[in-house]
Amino acid sequence: MQLEGVLKEVFKKIDTIEQRGALAAYIPELAKVDPKQFGVHISTVDQKHFGMGDYNTPFSIQSIAKVLSLIFAYRIVGDDMWKRVGVEPSGTPFNSLVQLEADRGIPRNPFLNAGALVVADILLSHLEHPKDDFIRFVQSMSDNTSIDYSERIAQSEKAVGYRNVALCNFIKSFGQIKNEPEAVLDFYYALCSLEMNCKDLSETFLFLANNGIVVKNNRTILSEAQSKRINALMQTCGFYDESGEFAFKVGLPGKSGVGGGIIAVHPDQYAIAVWSPTLNKKGNSYKGMKFLEEFTTRSELSIF
Repeated sequence: MQLEGVLKEVFKKIDTIEQRGALAAYIPELAKVDPKQFGVHISTVDQKHFGMGDYNTPFSIQSIAKVLSLIFAYRIVGDDMWKRVGVEPSGTPFNSLVQLEADRGIPRNPFLNAGALVVADILLSHLEHPKDDFIRFVQSMSDNTSIDYSERIAQSEKAVGYRNVALCNFIKSFGQIKNEPEAVLDFYYALCSLEMNCKDLSETFLFLANNGIVVKNNRTILSEAQSKRINALMQTCGFYDESGEFAFKVGLPGKSGVGGGIIAVHPDQYAIAVWSPTLNKKGNSYKGMKFLEEFTTRSELSIF
């Protein structure tokens, strides 16, 4: 497989570059991760799979979970979703409060912390057992029942989540959060604590490369139109105020998390997950960004 050869070459090259950046030390548990770990795994729509490095090592996916919670809520409420949260890039950091005042508590997009809190609120309003229902949804998409939340990481994030508390209460003051902030925040921290490995991620997100349909069993997760919209949001908003840079250098829809993971999707081709815990100044994996730029350049496969 040609992609396998390119992946091997690029992995070996990026594995040797100087390790720059820093761990997400503001979340105490993430500060304990071995910064030298590096893994990548690709899953293709023709059901080929290949990984290198630490691709089987679970890590905290953090904001990558925002895509999964958005998909779950989108399945439930459909286009009513966009009455509660926007679809525009923010140009601001992921935990910024700046635009909420002018936008009357409606987050600019669902991948900002503010937007993910609103999505969590929507799920709380529609699910009888939100945490259980959501984890079963993720497990079913990945075909892996061992995927779970990390209570240790959730509590670590909660202990320092002062800005998220401010965001949630500020949005609540505009009437855009319907449930009690404490319940919304508890669910949000659980979502962000999800632990998956690169193999789990690439297999879980592969349906977005297949018009919303799970390759293994032909189960429809989203309609083709809905799948297109999720990919569009990842393309324009998946990397916060570095989203334009990612589109410019990599050219794929994707989503990052401060645990050092990145998932990227090439429609009709593949889903690829990269993990390296040290982050650049924008909060995205330093080696992960370098790897994907080199990978799409060498493979000559991007959406542009």
